[in-house]
Amino acid sequence: MDINNLDDKYLEIVNDILNNEEFLRLKKCEHHGISRFDHSLKVSYNAYKFARKYDLDYKSAAIGGLLHDFFDDENVSLKEKFISTFNHPMKAEINALEKFNISPKEADIIRSHMFPLNFVVPKYKESWIVSLYDKKVALNEFSHKLGHKLRYASNLAILLLFNFIK
Repeated sequence: MDINNLDDKYLEIVNDILNNEEFLRLKKCEHHGISRFDHSLKVSYNAYKFARKYDLDYKSAAIGGLLHDFFDDENVSLKEKFISTFNHPMKAEINALEKFNISPKEADIIRSHMFPLNFVVPKYKESWIVSLYDKKVALNEFSHKLGHKLRYASNLAILLLFNFIK
């Protein structure tokens, strides 16, 4: 996703994060076949657009979505990376609280984005939106490796889930 193609309102909301040296390190972290930076940007921007369209808290969706995977696991074993699947939301939340002035809603978005794998149920519509877009984006990223059948199935599942939360 090219940052130059994102709308100005979105960029104004997330500018401090996108220019943060520690956050920029995510460009070096591989995630679903792309960088964690690119993955987070896709999740954030899609959640922002959806929340804005439906008159929800698009600022929190943008910030929480961008910071949902704000952690470093580059120098860990494969076993630790697997465990990180379940506990990285806590790491990302701690990092976001330390580096940025995030709201309780944004903290919930980060903490609950792996539901149902981590059993933290999202409290806000925006948390559900980011969680669902995280799964949609990840499935689309994996589908580049696995073919188009997975992409069609994931889009159908996400469409049904979005209709459920509206």
